[in-house]
Amino acid sequence: MLIGYMRPYQDDLSCKIQFEILNDLKCDHYFTEEHSSPKKRVMLETMINQLQTGDTIAVSKLSSFADSTRHLAELLNQLNEKQAYLYSVGEGINTNHSSASNYSFQDSVNYLLNFQSDIISEYTKKGLYEAKKKGMKPGRPRKADDNVKRAIIMYQSQKFSLAQIKEETGISKTTLYRYLEN
Repeated sequence: MLIGYMRPYQDDLSCKIQFEILNDLKCDHYFTEEHSSPKKRVMLETMINQLQTGDTIAVSKLSSFADSTRHLAELLNQLNEKQAYLYSVGEGINTNHSSASNYSFQDSVNYLLNFQSDIISEYTKKGLYEAKKKGMKPGRPRKADDNVKRAIIMYQSQKFSLAQIKEETGISKTTLYRYLEN
C-alpha cells in the first residue's frame, strides 16, 4: 500500500502543494496532520502503528516527515522494524531495496544537509510568522529618530569625531552613514 503523509508548513499551511505532489503518485490512503508543531503528531503515530509489511510512506519532502536528523533516523528505524519503506519525492529517495538507487556518500550527505536546511528554514519562518501575529517587527530595532537627527547635526557640524557621536547618541558610524545616504 502507498500511503501519503502531509503536514502543514509555513509555505503550505493547507497542504495543497503536498497533496498535488502525492496525488500524482496515486496513494491508496492519506494521513494529514492538523498542525505543523513537532509535538503531538497524532497522524504520524497513527500511520506508523497501522503500517503493514511492504507498505511505503510517501512524502513531498523529508522535512514534512521528520523534525530533525535524529527524528528522521528514529522514524526510519521504526519503518525498518515494520519492513516498510519511505519515498520522499523532493529528494528522490526511496528506501525500498528492490527499487533503491545506489547513492554515493556525497549524495547522502547533501540530502541530509538540504533536509536540515529545510528544517531550520521552516522554524525560522514559523517564528517570524508568530512574531508578526503578536505585533512584533522582525529585525534589529530602529534607533529613535531624535538620536539620529542629533547624530546627523553633530556630524555635519564637523566639531565631533565619530567616536564622540556614537558615545553621545548611541548611533554607530554604519547607521549614521546609512541615514546620510538617504
